[in-house]
Amino acid sequence: MRRLGTGIGWRPEIAEAVERMPGIDWVEAVAENVCSGHVPESLLRLRERGVTVVPHGVSLGLGGADRPDEARLTALAERAEALGSPLVTEHIAFVRAGGPLTASPLLEAGHLLPVPRTRDALDVLCENVRIAQDALPVPLSVENIAALISWPGEEMTEGQFLYDLADRTGVRLLIDVANLHTNHVNRGEDPAKALDELPLEAIAYVHVAGGFERDGVWHDSHAHPVPQPVLDILADLASRVTPPGVLLERDENFPEPGELERELGAIRGVLEAAGASGEGSRTAYGRPSAAPASAAAMARQVGAHAPAGTPATGAQTAHTPGRAPEATGKAAPLTETAAEHAAGTAATTLAHAPAPARQRLALAQAALLSALVAGTPVPEGFDRVRLGVQARALAAKRADVVAKVAPELPEILADGYRPAFLAYAQGHPMTGGYRRDALDFAEHLLLAGRPEDAETRRRLRGWWRERSGPAPLSQRPTARLARATRRATSRVLLRR
Repeated sequence: MRRLGTGIGWRPEIAEAVERMPGIDWVEAVAENVCSGHVPESLLRLRERGVTVVPHGVSLGLGGADRPDEARLTALAERAEALGSPLVTEHIAFVRAGGPLTASPLLEAGHLLPVPRTRDALDVLCENVRIAQDALPVPLSVENIAALISWPGEEMTEGQFLYDLADRTGVRLLIDVANLHTNHVNRGEDPAKALDELPLEAIAYVHVAGGFERDGVWHDSHAHPVPQPVLDILADLASRVTPPGVLLERDENFPEPGELERELGAIRGVLEAAGASGEGSRTAYGRPSAAPASAAAMARQVGAHAPAGTPATGAQTAHTPGRAPEATGKAAPLTETAAEHAAGTAATTLAHAPAPARQRLALAQAALLSALVAGTPVPEGFDRVRLGVQARALAAKRADVVAKVAPELPEILADGYRPAFLAYAQGHPMTGGYRRDALDFAEHLLLAGRPEDAETRRRLRGWWRERSGPAPLSQRPTARLARATRRATSRVLLRR
């Protein structure tokens, strides 16, 4: 695996600061925010300096019941090529549900939601990952996500789920240690146990990020400093294996560049301390390190993108599936549960997810998402209180993103924007992305005769009319302008 070094998440708000930061080996850019035909100048300058750029996708929904959308895969592939990236990354999550598999309206979460750790979900995820791997010009890595909620009836731990995914597909893993901390607080999961079970040799790189705790719930905000418990998990991981790359994520509430540099310094300090103490054989708690993915799975991943004539296994030493090398070179077994679970994957390594599995997963995910965004009854087995926390978090994030996509709305509505949008969101789930959401919200207010202030309503109507057609009013012929004016309640789907 290519060594990346220490990096930071590139965002337009801190682009200039990132270019000036010392010691930045690579950056990660949100794939959906980069147009392959118009790469931001800042990223081009970084590339010219030899800084690696990795596109990080957020909208594929590889953990969803549907097969990955071909257009989204094509767009991700184009961005990887435009940026000259050595790999692309996505999430083990679902972001939409409903549609033909459930004969129900398609709903958008606007956020990454956890997949159930069941064999049905694993079968579907493995096939979706293979589809994505075949469509991409470079290797794919997938990230574990943070969650506020737990699925009832799960059949595997997170570590077992990720182990099987890597073993069956050869996909690399992007391990987010901040998400391991989030799941520790919110779901009572032990980060050390997850690391025990992970195929550490399958790690492509590591994410580090901050968050905050409120009423016993940890929110993975990417808008706060990295807390010590997250650095402790990074230290535990680095004591087991040297990660090819580590990246600091920050998406909002950007501090001064000096503060970001101090956080990067703390991350480097953790990695240096782990290296000085000797990594790769024991954990911080004295547990044996985890087993790598099987040699066959790793060979599939390397061979899929290796130049002709390159040995599929590279310089790696083959290991027996289900066993891990210790410092002495002797093999140590996984825990009994993980070993038994790993043994059951061989027969299904190349199997395709059956249609019934996709439909069962589709029904479960649609019921959960509908409860979160449309107010339908909570599916059996879920924690109602925690689902309420998740629903409010989704609505708040939706309001924040719409305000960024359409900054004129909070400007026009002032202090009334947020309460009005949250009230609207309770009965109007998102179905077509954030730009469409902004238009629908404005239309909803206008049809209800709001805002009450006539001047504010006039400004909102002007904003909606300008953007609700296929082109700005200033670019339309007179006849089309007249027709657009008469169609005051038309809706146009705008791609995210």
